[in-house]
Amino acid sequence: MKEVFKLFRVHQYIKNLFIFMPLLFSFSFSNITDNINTILAFVLFSILASSIYIFNDLMDIDEDRAHPTKKNRPLASGSISKTKAKLFIFTLSFISLSLSLFISIKLFIVLLIYFILNILYSLKLKHISILDIFIIATGFVLRLFAGSAVTNIDLSMWIIIMTFLLAIFLALAKRRDDVLLSLAGQETRKNIDGYNLEFVNAAMVLMAGVVIVSYIQYTISPEVISRLNTNYLYLTSFFVILGVLRYMQITFVEENSSSPTKVVIKDTFMKLTIFFWLLSFIAIAKLI
Repeated sequence: MKEVFKLFRVHQYIKNLFIFMPLLFSFSFSNITDNINTILAFVLFSILASSIYIFNDLMDIDEDRAHPTKKNRPLASGSISKTKAKLFIFTLSFISLSLSLFISIKLFIVLLIYFILNILYSLKLKHISILDIFIIATGFVLRLFAGSAVTNIDLSMWIIIMTFLLAIFLALAKRRDDVLLSLAGQETRKNIDGYNLEFVNAAMVLMAGVVIVSYIQYTISPEVISRLNTNYLYLTSFFVILGVLRYMQITFVEENSSSPTKVVIKDTFMKLTIFFWLLSFIAIAKLI
């Protein structure tokens, strides 16, 4: 069972919390139906994501065996057979896509787009530099749309832009780790020739800046000020800037950005920053 959980990459489900963002940023928690549908969307998206992770591992067995840490994944290590993996892919994707039809046709469309896009990514597109990180970022935006689809909450354009840019920032940090492995003589990705440290470092700095600007633009936009009835949401930018700088420190100084999910889970500084950002956001929106 432990190997199955590793194969499903359950720890990656933290990414799917973006599905709850439409509820969070609109403070529409009073509608029980929306709350339940959002939880169901989270579960179905997670199940579908697991099928994609398994498919990706199936395609990358040889590359993963050459990687210092990925070689321990269930398929690369041989602890789970290819036949079982294929069965999991079919079962999980079928359950997710079929059940989503009973919740919302919009949710089904979002999940189907996510599934097809990531299948293409695993087969070919991940080997095309720059395009690979754009597809990863699109996956995060689709999570927002999944949350919007089951609640009918309109998304702010700044939230969509910020999420896309933040995802590119995180994907670049992950690619930087691949570049470092390549420089150490452990090239594990076919697209790594399209990246080098100078390019990745400059791109990350650029993305960090526009992510912060996008968030500030969101907090001071007339739409948000009107909906939340406060002019002080911009104060939460303090924690966003703090979080971005801490992640850059982890990437550039500690050189430990191979898994954004694990960074968020294990780094106490990041967890506290996210907690206080959320606390300040709720406090300002509800109390000021």
